[in-house]
Amino acid sequence: MKAFVFPGQGSQYCGMGRDIFEAFPAAEELMKKADAILGFSMTGIMFKGSEEDLRQTRYTQPAIFLHSMAIASLIGNDGIAMAAGHSLGEYSALCFAGAISFEDAIRIVARRGELMQKAGEENPGSMAALIGMQDCSVEALLTEASLSGTVQAANFNSPGQVVISGDIAAVRKAVELAPSHGARMAKELVVSGAFHSPLMKPAEQELAEALEHVDIHDAKIPVCMNAVAVPVTSAPEIRKNLIRQLTSPVLWTQSIEAMVKNGVTDFIEVGPQKVLQGLIKRIDKSVTTAGVDTADDVSRHITV
Repeated sequence: MKAFVFPGQGSQYCGMGRDIFEAFPAAEELMKKADAILGFSMTGIMFKGSEEDLRQTRYTQPAIFLHSMAIASLIGNDGIAMAAGHSLGEYSALCFAGAISFEDAIRIVARRGELMQKAGEENPGSMAALIGMQDCSVEALLTEASLSGTVQAANFNSPGQVVISGDIAAVRKAVELAPSHGARMAKELVVSGAFHSPLMKPAEQELAEALEHVDIHDAKIPVCMNAVAVPVTSAPEIRKNLIRQLTSPVLWTQSIEAMVKNGVTDFIEVGPQKVLQGLIKRIDKSVTTAGVDTADDVSRHITV
């Protein structure tokens, strides 16, 4: 069984999507449509923007979504039985699965990026990567570090790779204490906010209001959602999980394990870079992984 997985923030790169735009008229049409909907040149930022431009959350999120959906529209859905996306990538997965239209999805993704950037500016926080720790050890570490402020697990990316998020002082305390709890490495990340933590609560509330104006349908194929790590098709469940996702941990390890239990053997990453392929291989070495990022990748995938 095959599944598509869609990357999230951090997979962006300068020039992303330009070769696809130039090689495939259908992709050009979709990307120009996105520019018109957004009211600014998202493609200009993707193709010619600096790294600093693309690191701004309000641009990063629609850029990655648009790159992923341009590819998905070209390679089709033949034989794809399930989907998932990492954080932002969940919107790509839901759009691919027919739960949200492209027009609504690009608008809500752009709004989500704006709200998360605003929350990060108004309520500064930080994130850090912890390498080599058991999940139970992470919880013990966070309990100790929480004496310095709010901090929680934000991403369970793969066994031994967890990202934490919260108040700057608490995150730094966790980094300081991590070696004594068994971490091989602990490093604070350069981010614009404490994503997937209670510091995103203002963004969560406004996102819920924005989602009230979005038509969400039952998904045509199951989407394994971040907040619950189970395959979901129900529109009300999708809406609830999208709202929860902003302040809840991304259960990526658990999601991939659930997809494998449901019969997925082949994972294809649709969008920029190869981050998810690496994580999936660390979660389950028995599965096969592949990726579609560039125009050459698309051409190979279409001809296979």
